[in-house]
Amino acid sequence: MHRKRSLTRRGFVQGTIAAGLASGGLLSSGQAFGFQSPNERPVFATIGLRNQGVTITNKSTKFADFAALADVDSKVLGTNVEKLEKRQGKKPDSYGDYRRVLDRKDIDAVMIATPDHWHTKVAVEAMLAGKHVYCEKPLTLTIAEGKLIEQVKKKTGRTFQVGTMQRTESGQRFLQAIALVRAGRIGTVKKVTCGIGGFGPSPAIPVAPVPAELDWDMWLGPAPKVPYRALAEMRKGYGGGVPLYSNCHYAFRNWHAYSGGKLTDWGAHHVDIACWALNQDRARKVTPLNYKFDVEYDKNGYPLVDDKYDIAINYNIKVDMLNGAELLITNEGDNGILFEGTKGRFFVNRGKIVGKPVEDLASNPLPGGAVEEVYGGPVPENHTLNFIQAINAKREPISDVWTHNQMLEICHLSNIAMRLGRPLEWDADKREVVGDKQANSFLARENRKGYEISMS
Repeated sequence: MHRKRSLTRRGFVQGTIAAGLASGGLLSSGQAFGFQSPNERPVFATIGLRNQGVTITNKSTKFADFAALADVDSKVLGTNVEKLEKRQGKKPDSYGDYRRVLDRKDIDAVMIATPDHWHTKVAVEAMLAGKHVYCEKPLTLTIAEGKLIEQVKKKTGRTFQVGTMQRTESGQRFLQAIALVRAGRIGTVKKVTCGIGGFGPSPAIPVAPVPAELDWDMWLGPAPKVPYRALAEMRKGYGGGVPLYSNCHYAFRNWHAYSGGKLTDWGAHHVDIACWALNQDRARKVTPLNYKFDVEYDKNGYPLVDDKYDIAINYNIKVDMLNGAELLITNEGDNGILFEGTKGRFFVNRGKIVGKPVEDLASNPLPGGAVEEVYGGPVPENHTLNFIQAINAKREPISDVWTHNQMLEICHLSNIAMRLGRPLEWDADKREVVGDKQANSFLARENRKGYEISMS
């Protein structure tokens, strides 16, 4: 399996170059490679419509027709059905149960933007139903889920794109950053710092009535059965003054039951780019230098209260990589990535790329095609188009499950190390913590009865 994971990038390069050449480079907004008329465009459906689900759907209507939308919140579902009908000129069908989407033979691919704890169940069942999958990051809630997705993808042969769109979009700044590293402009990379931000302290969040439009049991799904909690008033600092829902809609990333906080949110973006620049290097040891939770944890790594957010709010985590570089993940400083090497350093985020190696490009530019070489061919206008190209070329997309899981293991391990309060040594080949039975118990979670993953 490790050999396949390391070869994925090379296989993708060949497929993307082939797709790019066959299509004459970038594709027009009205067609996807392999689909020569509107009637031949791929048919998509989106499962999970809040926030990123709407974003990826809207960006994808240039290249695909959406036949269906699904969400457990009927109000959110109805609003977005109306908006999509106006956008694409045809009303999509709507479902409260995503399984009705998977039952349809006319749907080629699904885009998954549910809360994180639902990703693996929906993705696995979609692949087994014959669908190609575009799934938002972070791909999994646990490391074991990543292994399962890999197994099912290999079994079904479906194309699977992870929504780490910094690999394709953001003005190609991250591709340029990797090209600078690959060209030796900062010498040997010694340290990479990923600034991913953090959350503030949590108020006590009371039990509240479940909104009439929300299927709360279905929203919880694989997670433990708990009461719905919500604050009625507006609180700044959590989404700029939006309603502070405790377990659903806006704030699910603040609870370990549903996500991994900023470590698997922004970490899934920036650690991904860092590992790509380090030639998909893997972790050897994860050490929490300092960290702070807003709630108290027991000796087994579980929170002692259930009415507050339980993810870490402050942290500095050092990751020793196998090839000798140091990766630091922190809530401090600017959101973005700082690359430091023996010959210089530079900083990159979605809005800028700065530093002397960048300034030196004015007099010493990168070789022509350096960015395309990093990407593996012409860079399409957005992440969905790369997904469609990969489907038709029968190759891995730019954000494949193999390299995503490999770097996401670092993010998951960081959370486990903080919850247990100790460094973890990682066997990257066996994909297990060395000599730590308790830490290894966090690599998997049992789904709630009635929400097990259907493998049929």
